[in-house]
Amino acid sequence: MEVIKLLETIRTPFLDTFFSLITKLGEEDIFIIISLFVFWCINKKIGFYLLFVGFAGTLINQFLKITFKVPRPWIKDPTFTIVESVKDSASGFSFPSGHTQTSVGVYGGLAKAFKSKILRIICISLCLLIPLSRLYLGVHTFEDVIISVLLAITFVFVFYPFIDKNFNNKKKMNYLMITMFILCLAHLLYVQFSPSNKLIEISLYENAMKNAYKLIGCSAGVILALILDRKYIKFNTKAVWWAQILKLVLGIIPILIIKSVLKQPLIDLCGNLYIANAIRYFLILFFACGIWPLTFKYFSKTKRERHQTAVPYILT
Repeated sequence: MEVIKLLETIRTPFLDTFFSLITKLGEEDIFIIISLFVFWCINKKIGFYLLFVGFAGTLINQFLKITFKVPRPWIKDPTFTIVESVKDSASGFSFPSGHTQTSVGVYGGLAKAFKSKILRIICISLCLLIPLSRLYLGVHTFEDVIISVLLAITFVFVFYPFIDKNFNNKKKMNYLMITMFILCLAHLLYVQFSPSNKLIEISLYENAMKNAYKLIGCSAGVILALILDRKYIKFNTKAVWWAQILKLVLGIIPILIIKSVLKQPLIDLCGNLYIANAIRYFLILFFACGIWPLTFKYFSKTKRERHQTAVPYILT
């Protein structure tokens, strides 16, 4: 608490705005957009690597949250104040920091996978600034943040060589994804049936259950989409630059619709918030990895057509 109390004394309106914007770069929507951009438009293997690091990080993060049940800083110490504009988004337990884990996972993964010096400088800067924003804003303690940083860095370096080497090995990748699904299922059972979890505040328990079902939906969606891609789709990421922009924009719009617009209709249809959450995230990942890539052959045609029209011109 001493670290964030010190940062509390140097707050200014400018820094409040600056760090509020910086912390948004670690949110779930940004992670989805960046990972899918790489997956769809640059490199399928690296895109999958970023998605997997994010899922694995979220799983261990949620497990630690519900296991240790550490309250948020302003609950732990009522004399401490946070920047009010971010209070509504700081739900659930405090330890460890989900924002930090997601951001260091995705930006650290980008820095690990790509060799561009400029990209690495930007990504490493964000790996420092986003955790700092969580401390400055007062939504996490130093302990929450540093453990998340260490876990994310571990996942970045452990999973990269494995996925880099085995991405085209169907058997090993299937084992990896099935293991992920089993761990997500085990986490769900732990959250739902552990006696100690029933003693916490109902809103915190509901948040843990919602995230546990979300992980089940995500892992199931990726597994099914990966099987379909390897057997039938086999999409190519290459296209001309303007087609890549169209591919990203036209693909992200349905995902955001599923994520936001379908939330309440699915709850009404299922009659259960948790099952609706699992279905919603299953649809997001299945659409992103298994349905939308079916259109990529049309985007790739633009590249081939440009090449075919250029050849006669060069010859003449």
